[in-house]
Amino acid sequence: MTTGLPELIHPWHDFYLLVGTASATLVGLMFVAASVGAQVFREENRAAIEAFISPTVVHFSTALVVCILATMPEQTGEEFIVLLSVVGLAGLAYSARIWMQLFVRRSFTVDVVDRLFYALIPGIGHLLVLLSAILLFRQTATGLDCLAAALMTLLLAGIRNAWDMTMWIVIKAPLHGGSDKAP
Repeated sequence: MTTGLPELIHPWHDFYLLVGTASATLVGLMFVAASVGAQVFREENRAAIEAFISPTVVHFSTALVVCILATMPEQTGEEFIVLLSVVGLAGLAYSARIWMQLFVRRSFTVDVVDRLFYALIPGIGHLLVLLSAILLFRQTATGLDCLAAALMTLLLAGIRNAWDMTMWIVIKAPLHGGSDKAP
């Protein structure tokens, strides 16, 4: 790779801008959904909230942070690689924590599909962030392709999880305006 990292990232600018905007919007919508569903968030649901809602916000936020880092002007390639490595390692640690919560502690019943989308798939996304930093450090242009795959993995897993959380809120929310008695 003879050109510098800033020159390689430049053609990806619109991609990072689009993914970053989507991630920021989805983080905001998660806060709206959590506010709307506040009536179902009780102490007995605390473990589920920590295992499902918080990780979704973290995964969207990771995508947002990576996009911000990628579009920062006047940044050297070395700074970007170091920051990307930190984000990847922090994301892996967080995914490991969620993995432990869903697979080892099992304080509530979780479907296999939910385990995949809340723990395993985002963990792969964070691993891809770290792998892209390693590839970029080794001056391999495919590091940016790997980073795009990481962002799409985190974004798509987050979208699926946000939908799952929204459906959970709809199912758990008490009905208002109706009689408690059956007809």
